[in-house]
Amino acid sequence: MKMIDPATKPLNELADIAKTLGHAHRLALLEAIFQRESSVERLTQLSGLSITNTSQHLQQLRRAGFVQTRRDGKHVLYRIGIGPVANVLAALHDYLDFQQAEIQRVVSGSVHHPEHLEGVSIEKLIAKLEEGVLLLDVRSAEDYAAGHIPGAINIPTEALEQHFAELPRDQDILAYCGGRYCVLSIQAVSLLRAKGFKAQRLEDGFPGWQAAGLRIEAMRR
Repeated sequence: MKMIDPATKPLNELADIAKTLGHAHRLALLEAIFQRESSVERLTQLSGLSITNTSQHLQQLRRAGFVQTRRDGKHVLYRIGIGPVANVLAALHDYLDFQQAEIQRVVSGSVHHPEHLEGVSIEKLIAKLEEGVLLLDVRSAEDYAAGHIPGAINIPTEALEQHFAELPRDQDILAYCGGRYCVLSIQAVSLLRAKGFKAQRLEDGFPGWQAAGLRIEAMRR
């Protein structure tokens, strides 16, 4: 199997573009500019940011080609850049809609009280760990090896049904994956409950644990 080299130029450039869009303020500014050509002052008022912060975000969008500028007297006006910028934003919205619909589908399809699929907070997780809960990392083996919550075992969601016999039925199971909008842990909890296991999910997943500044473990390479 041919390995993918993440250092190739096209992938690096794609990553840079994704990084530019990876901020809520820049997305908000971009959508405002879609509505009408705007000055920094107007965009500052709409966003609630300072002029300095607004200008910095706009410069990043401009460097990536998402917006263009023209001068009108003393004002610099921002308009949408050339190219399929609208398609990029629409694709992001479509994917978010898909993720939310998928979460709703899995939750609605749970055979054991779908309302109970609400996530457990980091604070409650710490208490549950002291009570002896089994922590289940349902991400890929690669993600688990790169970093996981101490004490967690790794069974990816797609392989979960093959490992039911290894899981305890008299112990609470808490599954987690890659964050609040990751559906893997929701799918895992649904599968586990369908087989009679006592299972819940960690709402903010591994990123929430990291953001809390708590210790993580990683596999030695």
